[in-house]
Amino acid sequence: MNVTDAAYDTVHEYPGGSEPLAQRMGMSSATLRGKVNPNNDRNLLSLQEADALMGKTGDYRILHAMAAEHGFVVQRVDAPKSGNLIGALLAAASAKGELSQLIADALADGKVSSNEADDIGRACAAVQAWIAQVSQHADAASERGGA
Repeated sequence: MNVTDAAYDTVHEYPGGSEPLAQRMGMSSATLRGKVNPNNDRNLLSLQEADALMGKTGDYRILHAMAAEHGFVVQRVDAPKSGNLIGALLAAASAKGELSQLIADALADGKVSSNEADDIGRACAAVQAWIAQVSQHADAASERGGA
């Protein structure tokens, strides 16, 4: 997933959509949607706005996409606030299953379209995020001395 798609998805998948998020960001929903529109090459999301967007949504796809575009993987350093190691592992397995299904569907006709590639990229980002959660929960469990 690229940074532009990550920003778009972060805004458009926010609970309630862009309206309540724009209000929290202190801008109109039209302005926010315009800033993350992949077909818009002006009035783009600034670094400060991307940072605020991640902070307000708790959605770090933009950060993961930016890191991936430069050959890095980002992992949280603090312990997860909720959940557990088994739950994170099961969620990661589910995300991997969804990725596998997307790839199978894309290859069914012998070619991968750009939309299918985008979907696969998004699913890869989701798998990476859940795998990082497994690691975080393992670290938290080791600090607690239990599962």
